[in-house]
Amino acid sequence: MRRLGLDIGEKRIGVAVSDPSGRVATPVSVLDARKLAGDPAQLRRLIEDYEPAEIVVGLPLTMAGEEGPQAREVRRFVSAAIEPAGVPVVYHDERLTSTLAHQAMAAGGADSRARRGSVDKVAAALLLQTYLDAHREP
Repeated sequence: MRRLGLDIGEKRIGVAVSDPSGRVATPVSVLDARKLAGDPAQLRRLIEDYEPAEIVVGLPLTMAGEEGPQAREVRRFVSAAIEPAGVPVVYHDERLTSTLAHQAMAAGGADSRARRGSVDKVAAALLLQTYLDAHREP
């Protein structure tokens, strides 16, 4: 089953999608979070285009594993912008995905300017891939 992964930040939202079998996550795009807060139409178009069975949203937990102010903001955004689309939403721990995305891109030779524009969608793909791996059926 195809899933859409979202790494929701204050400024940007990284988007990734799985293949139809739900085994491999691929980075898709980066959206402007502030624009989507007022008009989620662009995000809803992505949902319509990919027709995911569920949406995996990164939940920014503290290093102690607790929900803080950022997690509450993500839940608020999901409630307002994503849940009305009618696709089931699941939350997945996103701790360190942005750090890992930066490290992977740097190891691949991407300079800081290239990383700035793509790190959010790479983080979304890492988030989604960890979710897919954790929920893979034998």
